[in-house]
Amino acid sequence: MNTQELKKLENDLWDAANQLRQGAGLKATEYASPILGLIFLKFADITYRQFEDVIKQEFISKQSSRTARTEQEIAIATCGFYLPEYARYRYLRDLPETTNHAEQVKAAMQAIEAGIDRDDFKNVLPQDEYFKITQSDRTLLKTLLKIFDDIPDNATGDILGKIYEYFLGKFALSEGQGGGEFFTPTSVVKYMVEVIEPYHGKLFDPACGSAGMFVQSAQFIERHKANYGDQSKDIYVTGQDKTGETVKLAKMNLLINGLKGEIKEANTFTDDLDCLGQYDYVMANPPFNVKDVKLDTVKNKPYFNEYGIPQNKSKSTGTKKEDKDSIPNANYLWINLFATALNDSGRAALVMPNSASDARHSEQEIRIRLIEKGLISQMTSLPSNLFYTVTLPAALWFFDKAKASSQDTRVLFVDARNVFRQIDRAHRELTDEQIQNLAIISRLQQDQTDRYLALIDDYIQQIRQTLPLIKHSYQAVCTALTDFSEQFTDWAKHKHWDDAHQQLLTDFDFKPLLEALTLPTIDELNPAEQQALTALAHYTDTERSNSTQKQCATQCHALIEHTRSVKKTLDKSYRQLEKLYKFADKYLKAKDDKRWKDNNLRDFKKLSDLLNDFHEAVNPVMPLEFKTLEKSAVYWLHQIDWLQERFPEGIYEDVTGLCKLATLEEIQEQDYSLNPGRYVGVVIEEDGMTEDEFTEEILTLHQHLQGLDAKAQGLQQRIDSNLKSFLEN
Repeated sequence: MNTQELKKLENDLWDAANQLRQGAGLKATEYASPILGLIFLKFADITYRQFEDVIKQEFISKQSSRTARTEQEIAIATCGFYLPEYARYRYLRDLPETTNHAEQVKAAMQAIEAGIDRDDFKNVLPQDEYFKITQSDRTLLKTLLKIFDDIPDNATGDILGKIYEYFLGKFALSEGQGGGEFFTPTSVVKYMVEVIEPYHGKLFDPACGSAGMFVQSAQFIERHKANYGDQSKDIYVTGQDKTGETVKLAKMNLLINGLKGEIKEANTFTDDLDCLGQYDYVMANPPFNVKDVKLDTVKNKPYFNEYGIPQNKSKSTGTKKEDKDSIPNANYLWINLFATALNDSGRAALVMPNSASDARHSEQEIRIRLIEKGLISQMTSLPSNLFYTVTLPAALWFFDKAKASSQDTRVLFVDARNVFRQIDRAHRELTDEQIQNLAIISRLQQDQTDRYLALIDDYIQQIRQTLPLIKHSYQAVCTALTDFSEQFTDWAKHKHWDDAHQQLLTDFDFKPLLEALTLPTIDELNPAEQQALTALAHYTDTERSNSTQKQCATQCHALIEHTRSVKKTLDKSYRQLEKLYKFADKYLKAKDDKRWKDNNLRDFKKLSDLLNDFHEAVNPVMPLEFKTLEKSAVYWLHQIDWLQERFPEGIYEDVTGLCKLATLEEIQEQDYSLNPGRYVGVVIEEDGMTEDEFTEEILTLHQHLQGLDAKAQGLQQRIDSNLKSFLEN
């Protein structure tokens, strides 16, 4: 299953399941756990089916021998769990309508837990929740079983894991504040993972939620197999969360994604942790600004106090003192914990509110110690509206113990506040390409130019694959425009016009406009396209270097510039024909116009859809929903431009408005602030739009204005005609 097919499957499953939820009047909080349980049930069935023949063969062959074992014993030894017939997915799906499906699914969940050879996987799967969701509609559960049976039987663990994560994110979005407590947006986690690169060893998340950090770490390894090999089995994860229901979600997530480790229900501040210097990687999105932590609970714990304990400041004397009840907030307790949990070569990434970057008093003293020890490697400001719990922007803190050992006190500041994709009015995300482009800044700063060249090479290969789509979609529009205009002309030629229509034709200038209609030809793209294809072919035969990549991008730009010129002609032809068509459809065609129907002139939308496909093929910005589910060649070229314009030599350099490698002296000048905005400077932009985006916006608005003008002209002509008829009578 490729990315496009998976995206479609995820959307289809969510749309179907969510419509049922809304129809049943259920809240997302009531619905999330049982739905995720069904995904787990499907996963268990698919996994078990892969081993089923081997299990049965061994059971039969050794049935009468001394080494005979039960089918359950063989199954647990073979695949880690046992699935009896009544817990099989299709058995449940095919039960009669009159069956109490909630009771049967509960029994299946109990059987799965009993058949899994793990002591920590008890009372994890949802059970009684299925009775709640069937109270208003007893057929709901059977319908849901049918919906999730659309997950193909050959789906691998990573596919099931991605579907599970997709639903976690959707439920978090639906639940708002509550959902955000157990789910950090995937795009944020992906970026954290790309920077610290957790490819083996022990990984710790003391506020693990639904285990998204762990899952993205495993997927990072999968994406970078060429660099690290298949080392996912070398990852061992340790997590905890204070909410029992969230821990259950996390345990299901781990099992679906095949990750080794343990997750427990615990309170990070009150329970004792064995974490000092234990971990290769630490990642978390802890709750912000927690104010109810008792000072006496944490002040004597070394993993909280090595760099100092945050303390309240007396308003009366202006001096610092311990507050007997609580600390100002827990932000710097988390920061302490992350710093102390790392081993000598460990790396960490954590999410913090922007306010923590400039916090004063005792928190500033802790920050100074961390900076002067060289522990902080990078700070990244994120856009607002990425998180479901808060709308304010947050910052990512990155620690590197190996850097601290080398006494390197410099800090890389990255300001990514203007790097995002708008999902809806209230939410944003980072695209995969934006994540890669931002992460490459860290790698360039570490002198990994080969990673920079490899990323651009990746984009060039994507251009090679998607470039033919430009010509293909252009040809489709040209052919459709020609066919439609010929049919339209033929209809107009054979149409009998009465006096009233003749006047309308004259007033609208219909016939001259139709005769003046010029259509683009199919071969207009050929020369420029051939040059770009030749450059791409030549690039693959040469040594990969920054200069050859630039040359390749230049040739592709020549094609895109020519395409923009062709696009203007295409849009003009379409708008002219659209204007004629709308006028004819409203004022000229008869009620039952046989020739209009025979020529399929009714279906003008098909032509519009083909033109939209062409627009997508030459659009540098990725729309929220691609009809083709494929990013355009121009989109990939846009990614290359983003990198080459900022790092033209393929090496790290400070970029105004984006990144700055600051020395300790420069940080001291800023009073030890870790706010990237203080270091990177500002690029002044009037509207925040690129030239391509501005052009697209102007064309769209102009096209809309023309439509309104045509409608106004039609109405005016109708008024004039009616008034004339009235006066004559």
